[in-house]
Amino acid sequence: MNNALKKSQGIFNKYIGFFFVAVMMLWLKTYIAQLTQFDLGISNTLQKILLFFNPLGSAILFLGFATLFKGRKKYIFLLIFDFLLSFLLYANILYYRFFNDFITLPTLTQTQNFGDVSGSIVPLLEPYDFLFFIDIFVLIALLAFRKVKMEEKNMSRPKVAALFSFALAISFANLSLAETDRPQLLTRGFDRNYIVKYLGMYNYTIYDAVKSTKASAQRVMASSDDITDVKNFTNSNYAEPNPKYFGAAKGMNVIYIHLESMQNFLINYKLNGEEVTPFLNSLTHDKNTLYFDNFFHQTAQGKTSDAEFMLENSLYGLPQGSAFVTKGMNTYQAAPAILGQNGYTSAVFHGNSGSFWNRNEIYKSFGYDKFFDENSYQLTPESLAEYGLKDKPFFEQSIPLLESLPQPFMAKFITVSHHFPYSMPQEEATIARHTTGDKSVDNYFQTARYADEALKQFFDYLKESGLYDNSMIIMYGDHYGISENHNKAMAKVLEKEITPFESAGLQRVPLFIHVPGIEGGVNHEYAGQIDILPTMLHLLGIDTKEYVHFGTDILSENHDELIPFRNGDFVSPTITAVGGKFYDSVTGMPLEEDQIEEAKQLQDRVENILALSDNVVNGDLLRFYTPKGFTPVDRSKYNYNVSESPTKE
Repeated sequence: MNNALKKSQGIFNKYIGFFFVAVMMLWLKTYIAQLTQFDLGISNTLQKILLFFNPLGSAILFLGFATLFKGRKKYIFLLIFDFLLSFLLYANILYYRFFNDFITLPTLTQTQNFGDVSGSIVPLLEPYDFLFFIDIFVLIALLAFRKVKMEEKNMSRPKVAALFSFALAISFANLSLAETDRPQLLTRGFDRNYIVKYLGMYNYTIYDAVKSTKASAQRVMASSDDITDVKNFTNSNYAEPNPKYFGAAKGMNVIYIHLESMQNFLINYKLNGEEVTPFLNSLTHDKNTLYFDNFFHQTAQGKTSDAEFMLENSLYGLPQGSAFVTKGMNTYQAAPAILGQNGYTSAVFHGNSGSFWNRNEIYKSFGYDKFFDENSYQLTPESLAEYGLKDKPFFEQSIPLLESLPQPFMAKFITVSHHFPYSMPQEEATIARHTTGDKSVDNYFQTARYADEALKQFFDYLKESGLYDNSMIIMYGDHYGISENHNKAMAKVLEKEITPFESAGLQRVPLFIHVPGIEGGVNHEYAGQIDILPTMLHLLGIDTKEYVHFGTDILSENHDELIPFRNGDFVSPTITAVGGKFYDSVTGMPLEEDQIEEAKQLQDRVENILALSDNVVNGDLLRFYTPKGFTPVDRSKYNYNVSESPTKE
C-alpha cells in the first residue's frame, strides 16, 4: 500500500500528472458552467453525453500548448492558458446573462462600446462567480506550498505528439457523434447555441474564428458575378405596391422613432389595473395610424445597430458581431441616400456618443446629411440615463435641431431611457414596479412608462407645430427588452408558461405607421424589420423594384409573411420554427408528421435568404450594382465632427 501511495505521489509530482489535474478541473468546471449558466436546450441522452465530454478534448488541446515550453516555463504557461480559458468562459457567461448569446470574434472589435456598457455589468454579477476561477487558485497553491514539485525534465516529442493526437481524436469523435444528432452542424451553423451544445465553448471559439476569418476574406474574393444570384432572388421576391397606399405619403416628411427595448406585450398591458403605455395604446385606435401586432425584431449580436441596419437597407445584420462596426466602409443604397436623391434632407438625433456602434462612420456610407450626437445637446448629470440623454430632455432639446432642417426631411430619433438595466430615479417614476422578484423585469415597466410619456410630449409638439399633419411617423421596437434568461419572471407577468413557442412570440415588437389621410387600424400581417424600408418607400411613391431589398412591402397583397430570425429560426402565420423544432403558429402545438416536409422547405428557404444577404454584406456586393437612377454615395461629402446645435453658443 505504501508503494502504491509513493507511486501515485510520484506521478503527481511529474509534470504530466499536474497537467492532467489542471485538465480535469477545467473540464469539470466548464461542464458545470455549460450545464447551469447557458440554456442550451438539452433534449436527449446523446446531447447530455456530448455536453459532458465536449470540454475534454479542447481542454487537453489548449492546455497542451504549455508542454511546448521548457523547464519551469511549462508550469507558468499552463497557468496562463488555464486562466485565459477560464476568462473566456466567464466572459461568455456574463455576455450570455445580458444578451442570451455567445461572444464572437467581431464583437471583440466593438471595444469603443465597452465604456458605455460598463454600468450594465454590475447587475449581471453573482456571488458565486469566483468559483469559475477556483481551479487556478488551487493549482497556484499546489505549487506555492510545494505540494507539487516542479519537474525540470521536458516532455519528449513523441509524448507531446501523442497528447495532441489524443486531444484531436476526442474532438473528432465528439464532432462525429454530434453530426449524427444534428447533420450539417458546421455548414448550417446560424445558431451559436447548437455549436456550444454539441462541441463545447472552446471548440465553438475555434469555429467562430474560422467563420469570422472566412467572412472577412469574402470581400477580397467577391466579383461582379456574385450579385447575379442576389438580384435574381430580390427580383423574384419583389412585392408590387398596393395602389391603395402607394404614394399616400408622397412629399411628406419622414420621422422614425426608435423604441429602445420595447416589446409588444407592453401594448395594452395593465399592471395592477393601470396601463403601462397609455399613449402607445391610444395610437392603436388612431384613425390615421396603422398598428402591426405581428411585427418581429430580427436582430442578432448587433442588437440596436442591427435594427438600424435593416431599417436603412433591408439587408439582414450579420450572424456574428455588428455590421455597423465591421462593415462601415461598405457600399450601401440606404434610405437617406435614396430620399436625398428625391429632394430630402436627412438627419439622426441621438443623445449619446457618436462613435457608439460606429455610427459616425457608417452613417456617412448611408448618406445621412447630419448626425446630431451628444455634442449637439446640453448634458447634465440629472439629465443622463445609462446610455445617454433621457428621453424627455432628448426630445425637448431635439426640437430646435429638427426645426433647423429644410423640409421635406427624413429624421430618425434614437431613444435610450428604456434600456437594460431599466433603472431610473424613483421620484421620476409614475407607475409602480412589478412584483416578480426579478429586478430587471420589475423595473422594465417603470422605464417603459417614462418612454411612453416622453413620446406623448413629442407628439404634442408635432401637433402644435403643424408637422404632425405633414409627416409620416414610423415607430418601431428595436429588439427584445427581457431575454429568455428571465422566462421564470415573464411567466408571472404573462400568467402562462413561457415555452419555446411562446418565447418566439415574445420577439414581437411594436410597429406604428402614421400617415395623414390613410385609414388606420390594427394590421395582423406577419412582418419583420427587414420589411420597413420597402414599405416606407412605397408609401412615399418610390418604387423599390430596382433595389436589392430582402424585405417586402407589408401593405402589398404579395407581401412575404415568412419572417426569418438571424439564428435560422422563423415565424409565419402557419408554422413557427424554434431550435430545430416546428410548431403550429395558431395552436403552439408541435407539427404533425405530415406537416414536417413543408416546414423543412421553409427552413431551407430561410437559410438561403440569410446566406444571400450575408454574401451581399460580407462581399460588399452593392459596389458591383447601381440601381437605375441612383447615384452612389460619396462618403467624403459628409462631416459630423462639428457641433451643429443651435442651442449652443
